[in-house]
Amino acid sequence: MDLDDLPLAEFAFPGPLRDRLVDAILSGAKTSTTGLLVGYECANEPLPEVGQLSAVVDSAGRRVAAIELTDVRVVRLADVDLPHALAEGEGDESLAQWRAGHEEFWHSAEVRAELGDPEFTVDDDTLVVTERFRLLHVA
Repeated sequence: MDLDDLPLAEFAFPGPLRDRLVDAILSGAKTSTTGLLVGYECANEPLPEVGQLSAVVDSAGRRVAAIELTDVRVVRLADVDLPHALAEGEGDESLAQWRAGHEEFWHSAEVRAELGDPEFTVDDDTLVVTERFRLLHVA
C-alpha cells in the first residue's frame, strides 16, 4: 500500500496530543474519533465517508499508517455514546471524562483560531462528526 497516494488523516495539532493519538492508533487502542461539524463547514471540506482510506500523519508530517473509515455519523454532542468514547483510546472511563477532555481541546486557542471564532464553545446541541475506523497498514 502506497501511503503517498492517500489523503491525510490528521489527529489534533502537531505536538504531544497528536503523538499520543497516533501511538494509540498504531497500537490498535484508538479506533474512533470525533470532530466538530462546524470545522468541516469552516474549511469547506466534505464530510468523511464510509470506505474512505487515509494516511495517518505524525507530528513530523510523516505518513505512518493507513486507516479505513467503517462508520460516520453526525450527532449532537449529548448523543455521543460510551462505546464510541471508549474506542477513542484516550483512557477515558466515562462520558463525562471524555467530554471534558474534548471540550478542553475544542475550547483551545488553536481550535478557536482555526474556526475564526475566539469565543467558540460547545454545548449539548453542538453537532459532531463521529468516525469509526480500522487500521489497515503500518509504515
